[in-house]
Amino acid sequence: MEIAKIAYVTIDTVDPQALAPFWAALLGVEVDGQISDGEYVLLRRVDPGGPAVAFQRVPEPKSGKTRIHLDLAVADLDEATKAIEELGGTWVEPGLTREVPGFRWRCMVDPEGNEFDIATTPPG
Repeated sequence: MEIAKIAYVTIDTVDPQALAPFWAALLGVEVDGQISDGEYVLLRRVDPGGPAVAFQRVPEPKSGKTRIHLDLAVADLDEATKAIEELGGTWVEPGLTREVPGFRWRCMVDPEGNEFDIATTPPG
């Protein structure tokens, strides 16, 4: 029996209004609203029943490595990397694509430095 379900994946940011459009474009969704005079900005759910992405205003900029991050599935690493960079994201280690059997990925950051990975996996 489950005790809880993931409702939101929340990303800390100094400016939720500025960061939300990057993630909305990356995930192909729209901004769904805001709470508490823009302190929280919410995106529409990517998948029905799945978690939504939210942004929470915090006073300090990001520092140090993020202990949890998103792994995003993409069809083509090169195309996704180019699109992310055009949106304002950055490939953390240009030229480095990590690989284990059946899984290839690149480490990326959003415009505020929040880490996420883009990955390809075999069909199925």
